[in-house]
Amino acid sequence: MRHNFRLAGLALVATLLAAVLIAPSGASARCTSGGLSPSEVDMCTPTAKARLLADGTLVPPKSAPPRVKKVIAAANKIRTKPYIWGGGHARWWDRGYDCSGSVSFALHGGKFLESPLPSGPMMSWGEEGEGRWITVYANGGHAYAVIAGFRWDTSGDGAGETGPRWHEELRDNVGFVARHPAGY
Repeated sequence: MRHNFRLAGLALVATLLAAVLIAPSGASARCTSGGLSPSEVDMCTPTAKARLLADGTLVPPKSAPPRVKKVIAAANKIRTKPYIWGGGHARWWDRGYDCSGSVSFALHGGKFLESPLPSGPMMSWGEEGEGRWITVYANGGHAYAVIAGFRWDTSGDGAGETGPRWHEELRDNVGFVARHPAGY
């Protein structure tokens, strides 16, 4: 009897392993087949992310999709602006930005938003859950994003500096809803 269970278990493991290794549409097959595009290489390399320069500018990975690169470029344009409550909601170019205004500005750069959104409505924007390149975290009082592995947030950096900035350290997302643009 034990012999039959052992054989059945081995057969199941062999079947699952074969499905993962030889299925042409499986992630393992894509990652080991060679001839991958830069985006596919990033899919197989979960640590691929942007680089933060000393001046606070974020440089996207070469393989990032063009719209993600545009989101990062837009965010970089306002990365030294001060925090101003309501900033970025009446107009795209403003003298300062609040949390959702800065996230909206960045998303607008990649053509993911046509008009700014407050943090509350960001809780239902886009698709549910974390995205591969862009995730917006929102609740009724705050919004921030993780883009290409870096946090785009107006929360202070510990040195008393507030306003839209890139941060290497991620934050606890308890109490936030995760949303992302479809396909990103």
